[in-house]
Amino acid sequence: MEHDAFMADISRHIWESKYRSHDARGRLEADISDTWHRVARALASVESSNRAQWAQRFYAALEDFKFLPGGRILAGAGTARRVTLFNCFVMGRIKDSMDGIFDALKEGALTLQQGGGVGYDFSTLRPAGMLAQGVGVVASGPLSFMHIWDAMCATILSTGARRGAMMATLRCDHPDILDFVQAKSDPAKLRHFNLSVLVTDAFMRAVQDDRDWPLIFPSAEVDGSKVVRVIRARDLWRDIMLATYDHADPGVLFIDRINALNNLAYAETLSATNPCGEIPLPPYGACDLGSINLTQFVRRPFTEQAALDFVAIEETATVATRMLDNVWDLSRFPLRKQARVALATRRIGLGITGLGDALAMLSLPYDTQAARATAAAVMQHICETAYRTSIELARAKGSFPVLDSRKHVAGAFIRQLPEDIRNGITRHGIRNSHLTAIAPAGTISLLANNVSSGLEPIFQYEYQRRIHGSDGRMREYAVTDFAYARYRAIHGPNASLPLGFMTATAISPFHHLDMQAALQPWVDNAISKTINVPEGYPFADFKLLYEYAFEKALKGCTTFRPNPLTGQVLVQSTPTAPQCCSVEREAD
Repeated sequence: MEHDAFMADISRHIWESKYRSHDARGRLEADISDTWHRVARALASVESSNRAQWAQRFYAALEDFKFLPGGRILAGAGTARRVTLFNCFVMGRIKDSMDGIFDALKEGALTLQQGGGVGYDFSTLRPAGMLAQGVGVVASGPLSFMHIWDAMCATILSTGARRGAMMATLRCDHPDILDFVQAKSDPAKLRHFNLSVLVTDAFMRAVQDDRDWPLIFPSAEVDGSKVVRVIRARDLWRDIMLATYDHADPGVLFIDRINALNNLAYAETLSATNPCGEIPLPPYGACDLGSINLTQFVRRPFTEQAALDFVAIEETATVATRMLDNVWDLSRFPLRKQARVALATRRIGLGITGLGDALAMLSLPYDTQAARATAAAVMQHICETAYRTSIELARAKGSFPVLDSRKHVAGAFIRQLPEDIRNGITRHGIRNSHLTAIAPAGTISLLANNVSSGLEPIFQYEYQRRIHGSDGRMREYAVTDFAYARYRAIHGPNASLPLGFMTATAISPFHHLDMQAALQPWVDNAISKTINVPEGYPFADFKLLYEYAFEKALKGCTTFRPNPLTGQVLVQSTPTAPQCCSVEREAD
């Protein structure tokens, strides 16, 4: 057995309960190096040549938690289980008919059963009270059917399936938007959904100018739309802000910006995301995610010579891009439609985790310009490396099928990439339509000895955490932040913490948004970020956060303010009913 990779009991528990499996001979994996070997061999198995060499390179990237593939990849690759390797899907457009609604429900159930979370846009369903043509009945509205989805998710969970996650979106001009905004005010309802409002640029201008706002069905983008009623834009905006201030839902997705910056704007229109929001997807699209653990690339931590090893980060990004691309050829799909859409674009989402800890190890306070510049430089290196790797993969294996090279290089995101990348796409194509995303990475970061999650700052240095075991029972663990534990191991329990250590609640919510904005230029998908807001934060200032997010060109914004309805982030208590989506918006 190799050296023990786990510094904490909870990390070993996560591995044993979620990711440990049996090898090809039916033997239980002895330690996590066996898991890394299993995943590496499985992802290398789809290579046309040099499989042993690729398996070695993939293992080297996984070793010591340098690269953390999405949880479904770790749990399913190389096993005999009939599961998908993708964490989440956006499901098909819901047809506004009883047949269409229940067909969509069935597809969601099959996807959740195999371990994939689901996202839906309910904007296609007619509002409550509108006459359903041809059958002479009055429509009950999207919210009524969302409750059926919620019950379905609870039923799937009761069968012992892994926790699924669901996202529901609704356009800001849908006539039932006010009901949607208030849907989570009752903590007993829609417990298995995250909610997000699709906010348009036109709506934000109407808010700024204090104009009226028409509620329309079908949407204004569909011929034959009808104005159902008119409200004041600022009133709707206030209601959205009050709802998320009080119970952390709904989030906001700036949908016009998402579509304007979509690399495939010439081939698709986006109206939904995966449950955590970092991957806007077309109907039947899938999430193929992985995170580079930045704590493993800090050299000489906690010293004046501390620095990031950008060469090693690029080497890992190169290998990780190939690994995630191989997932498309290895994984099963719950539905044939998902396979067709996914393989047509081969989207991947390579991102980061451990940023907060890495900054502490570099003595860079999270809320400083120096920290933001360092984080942006990391993401730029990863983004450009992933794009160059994908171009080389296209030369060797072919481009994604729906690529139009001329239109692709004209896209708003790709136009700002270096000239060699744009020229490479024109000459050779590119293997993947999208390459970068920043996910919450909650469970896999806990697996990696509790590094700070995604781009988040350190949550707390030490705390108690209750999690489910494989037997369904709750267990409580003392949890210590990775960077804090390393510092204490070097300098002892009484040494004062150096510059750079700070926790999430000590950081201004606006500085949380500044970090998200610093990374967004290098993320072609999107970013999942929780903006921590103190419980006593004034509502007037809270409302400004979302306007600031819009001004900073972000694709979305999600906040969390502790209160009696939402509880405390990461301080887990026994829930009154099983939930798909925790307050961490964690889906791996």
